Amino acid sequence: MLKKKSGFREGVNTIIGSNSIFKGNIESEGTVRIDGKVIGDIKVGGDVYIGNEATVEGNVEAGNVHLAGTIKGNILAKGLLKILSTARLYGDIRIGSFVVDEGALFQGRCEMISDTETEARPEKRKKGYKKSTVLDDIYEESSSAGSDT
Repeated sequence: MLKKKSGFREGVNTIIGSNSIFKGNIESEGTVRIDGKVIGDIKVGGDVYIGNEATVEGNVEAGNVHLAGTIKGNILAKGLLKILSTARLYGDIRIGSFVVDEGALFQGRCEMISDTETEARPEKRKKGYKKSTVLDDIYEESSSAGSDT
């Protein structure tokens, strides 16, 4: 039986495989995972996962974006943009919040958008995105570790 990856969210609706090249725009209300190459824009109501070997040549708009591969284009992430250490990003970003791992490459401009700005935009369907709890977990671990001594 296959185990689900701990960092992988349930309900991936669309997958572009590692040996695939997709030319054209992708629009989805669900979650999209890219492991191959996409030449075109991606507009997703849910999350977008860009794998280590993946390449996107186009703009990405999503609730949350998890980038491990390469994007040559702009990103609008209404929630979290997570740029992993293997990532290469060449473009401007407009984001609610973001995390960048050491070793990642980002060449572009960054604009933080507020909650009121994202609420003012008309959306087909509102989703409640969960903010990252990475720092909360770290603080919780360090405070509980300190109480053991």
